[in-house]
Amino acid sequence: MAFLEDGNHTAVTEFILLGLTNDPVLRVILFIIILCIYLVTVCGNLSTILLIRVSSQLHHPMYFFLSHLASVDIGISSSVTPNMLVNFLVERNTISYLGCAIQLGSAIFFGSTEAFILATMAYDRFVAICNPLLYSTKMSTQVCVQLLVGSYIGGFLNASFFTNSFFSFLFCGPNRINHFFCDFTPLVELSCSDDSVLIGLDSFSAGSIIVITVFAIAISYTYILVTILKMHSTKGRQKAISTCTSHLTAVTLFYGTVTFIYVMPKSSYSTDQNKVVSVFYMVLIPMMNPLIYNLRNNEIKGALKRQLGKKIFS
Repeated sequence: MAFLEDGNHTAVTEFILLGLTNDPVLRVILFIIILCIYLVTVCGNLSTILLIRVSSQLHHPMYFFLSHLASVDIGISSSVTPNMLVNFLVERNTISYLGCAIQLGSAIFFGSTEAFILATMAYDRFVAICNPLLYSTKMSTQVCVQLLVGSYIGGFLNASFFTNSFFSFLFCGPNRINHFFCDFTPLVELSCSDDSVLIGLDSFSAGSIIVITVFAIAISYTYILVTILKMHSTKGRQKAISTCTSHLTAVTLFYGTVTFIYVMPKSSYSTDQNKVVSVFYMVLIPMMNPLIYNLRNNEIKGALKRQLGKKIFS
């Protein structure tokens, strides 16, 4: 039952997700493609986590953060992809009111946490390159855990703001979400109550996270660039650059799509474009991150070869 009478209003108890397309042939093709992407995402990130745990050579702060980045990537993809796959197989994909809240909260939690972890990884590279003699002190186990806990708390607080706003919205009629998951913007469009204050607080929370993390990354890499330019050893420069390339690639992909979705004026692009970019952000990037790090990081490739060698010759 999609609607319940609530005083003078009709309260929505479930939503209909319109998904990416109504074309039956295209739905089958997209189902196969996205299913494969999701399997690669889960397997690739789980492999990264396992490799970091079993390889003593990777027991460093950078890889400690990377293992949690991989966990968050699984969370981002899993918060929307399974439901999206179901949407391709059924004519009318519904999601309960509570299920929509959980999906919205989990997507924002993992997305916000990823932003904080990427900023933390930039700080780790800054300390390693600019203050190598103090690295073991400034990036001790205790400090790493504190930074990581802070990242998860930041993600949880941001998700709490949005989830609280969702429960404050009054949905009294339309329940068709023109998206493949319960994103915040289409939910605001369906709300028939005036929640401008809550929406303003949510925008401020999300905007603050973007500004703070981008600022931290920019400052870290400014100091890193200055330090690299002062290096006299070509080998030292190459090593410093190689340790930053993977992270910079991940940062560019993440913030490029986030900027398009949440920062650009809504009038400048269509809902369909928003859905396509959201697929890139929620589905493709979590798959690409382990590939970026595994293919471009020599220490990870070396650890993988050693582990495979042990399995082959054991």
